[in-house]
Amino acid sequence: MENRMLLGKTVIDGFVICETGLHIGASKENMEIGAIDAPVVRDPVTREPYIPGSSFKGKLRTLLEKALSPSEPNLINKRNIGTDKNPVKIHVCDNSNEAINCKLCRLFGSTAGRAEGSDNFPSRLIVRDLYLTPESVERLSDIDTGLQYTEWKFENAIDRVTSAANPRQIERVPRGAEFKLEVIYNIENPEHLETDLKNLKLAFELLELDALGGHGSRGYGKISFKIEKIEAMSIDYIKDKSKIAGHVVCKSLDETEIMRINSLFNTSKM
Repeated sequence: MENRMLLGKTVIDGFVICETGLHIGASKENMEIGAIDAPVVRDPVTREPYIPGSSFKGKLRTLLEKALSPSEPNLINKRNIGTDKNPVKIHVCDNSNEAINCKLCRLFGSTAGRAEGSDNFPSRLIVRDLYLTPESVERLSDIDTGLQYTEWKFENAIDRVTSAANPRQIERVPRGAEFKLEVIYNIENPEHLETDLKNLKLAFELLELDALGGHGSRGYGKISFKIEKIEAMSIDYIKDKSKIAGHVVCKSLDETEIMRINSLFNTSKM
């Protein structure tokens, strides 16, 4: 395998906007009479709902795996990361030599397989937890739903034979809430930079056309992105901010902007 070096960082700053109610579930530690059947995950200190980086990154990976599978034969190979009783099959390269040549695993990382000689390939992508913006916290503090920052969604599951109803209550972050987004891509190989950023852009676009969190087929989880800034920085620039030649600021991941970032690292003498 090639020697992994860190040549720079690309930082994507922006917002995730809820176009419909969002539900990312949390486990219930105890059952209470009248309690919500499906609560959302909350920050344990502030009690504000948030989007875990693991949930966000996992959804991006799932969508990109499906999109790349027709053109990438290696993605057909799946591994069960769940249990025998509850299997969860995804593509994961067994070792770093495979992962470096896999468009999915070199972006999102892979864990070692069971075979001798297997090893991990750390993700080039870092996804921070997404927290509500101060403006959204203030706006949601005033809503009259009986819940803190969230809303109730009442649903019924109807038995097709007996017509018996099974009512349930699902907690959602209301439409219009905004979460702060920060995604960091580690630049390790200039030859992969353009492809990796284009695939990341594709994953973002697919997510806007899909759903984040649970119950997406029933209208939940439609989101949109508002990118504020994409900042590419070489290691030399991070060490010394006066070296402006190692620094590019873009407004999007459009092809022209990706080429600007790509040219910065492919022409540098790092």
